[in-house]
Amino acid sequence: MKKMMSKIAMGLGLSIALIACTKDEETIVVPVSAITVKDLAADTVTGLGLDGRPQSAGTTTYYSLVDNKIIASSDAASTKWDIAFKGTTILTNSGNGGPGMGGAFVYVGLFSDLKTIPADSTFKTENAPTSYAITTGSNKGWYVYDGLNNLITPIPGRVLVVKTASGKYAKIEILNYYKGGVTPAASASDLIKMKEQRYYTFRYSFQ
Repeated sequence: MKKMMSKIAMGLGLSIALIACTKDEETIVVPVSAITVKDLAADTVTGLGLDGRPQSAGTTTYYSLVDNKIIASSDAASTKWDIAFKGTTILTNSGNGGPGMGGAFVYVGLFSDLKTIPADSTFKTENAPTSYAITTGSNKGWYVYDGLNNLITPIPGRVLVVKTASGKYAKIEILNYYKGGVTPAASASDLIKMKEQRYYTFRYSFQ
């Protein structure tokens, strides 16, 4: 097979393959499939504070992309997890966020179109609370906050390209931020919007 210098091909769907290679290795083809995760709780709201803002327990949900499962918070200091969720913040197992070889950047484009990582890509690592691998804030990373209707929605065409704790590669598309994978109507009460938020539905494929 023809050697490739520095590209990682990202697999899509059941019949597409993930292709990985290095400068000195032949191309390796590994079958992969897109996995969908539904209603992953991420520090869900427990009530309202005196200032009227949502309050929570302050918990973080750790997740293994490789094993497709939640990892116990007691293993937060390990390499068992790849990404973690706390409200709208998504963390990688890297930098001061964990001992792994992780990192991430936000790719602008369609999930289905992302088949190779651009050669000039830079994987950021965690440096909380100054900066995060996946930029936080409305219209800065993966979501936009509609203050008028008090709703958070994923930005179309934003894909999270993530290095796992072991240094493999994955791509993630956040599909929804509300329970059941359905964003409440703009006319819904703030109570409903508050109680149903912080439940991630996303799809991913990995190396």
